[in-house]
Amino acid sequence: MSTSTQTLLLEYFDEKAIAVITLDDPAHANAMSPEMGDEALSVSAAKEGKGTRLLICFFGLALAACSADKSESVQAKIARAMSAGPPEIARSARVVDTDAQGKMIVLRKGNNGFTCMPGNPRVIGDPPMCADAASMQWAADFKAHKPKPTNTVPGITYMLAGATQRSDSDPYDTTSPPITVPPHWMIMWPFDPKATGLPVTHRDTGAYIMWAASPYAHAHIMGRP
Repeated sequence: MSTSTQTLLLEYFDEKAIAVITLDDPAHANAMSPEMGDEALSVSAAKEGKGTRLLICFFGLALAACSADKSESVQAKIARAMSAGPPEIARSARVVDTDAQGKMIVLRKGNNGFTCMPGNPRVIGDPPMCADAASMQWAADFKAHKPKPTNTVPGITYMLAGATQRSDSDPYDTTSPPITVPPHWMIMWPFDPKATGLPVTHRDTGAYIMWAASPYAHAHIMGRP
């Protein structure tokens, strides 16, 4: 990576929900670290004159498919994003979305370290969700094809409004028929199915290990916490 361009990959889950941020000014790129707060994120994303390009997109789909719905009100998007998390978390979480050009917009600032997104009901794998900073690091590593995730603590991601996805075994599957997943939450940590005794196939109740044969195995817990 050159010194003039910094690329930060964040994942606002489900499987491959990624935010790609390219900043020509390294100082602004540093401000976008997942550990930074809402002020740094909203200010940096607003630096349109500095070569900022931000895309939040799911499963690598084209920008047009992932753009925000102009006809939907901000309050409706915030409500859908908040539906993904427990009320006590969602009420203080940052809420972000994308505009029609794929640039991130902060719909509401937060103060508890979680980021919620409304998703796009028309796109497979783009559910509303709430994720913490460790989950974003996990996702950045996944998108960068690192050998294993580097988050040092388990990440938590909530999808309490349900979701759609492609596969429980192949992290990079973009062609299989969609799977409808009821409300659930995830622990982003490399659990070993043998050590935990958890199954590795999809289920609508209880818990299972998703992507079990991958270093990015993580726990799906069905229902609400």
